[in-house]
Amino acid sequence: MFVVYWLEQQGSPTATARFARFADSEMTQALAFTETLRKQQAAGDDVSFVTLCSENPRSVGKAGVSDAPADYAWKKRRP
Repeated sequence: MFVVYWLEQQGSPTATARFARFADSEMTQALAFTETLRKQQAAGDDVSFVTLCSENPRSVGKAGVSDAPADYAWKKRRP
């Protein structure tokens, strides 16, 4: 899944947070939407903090970092 986040000022002192969701098969559409928002920002519109986030719903492991298995023997090798 992809989510595009951005802020809109719309003339008020408080910005409004917005987002748009895209299916995991819609990466191209999410990128195009992000580019549209960034062009609006560059043109001086009240759009800021445009970002694209992704999450793989078919991930085989937990998100983030975890400890290595107990039987894993890591060794640093130098040439």
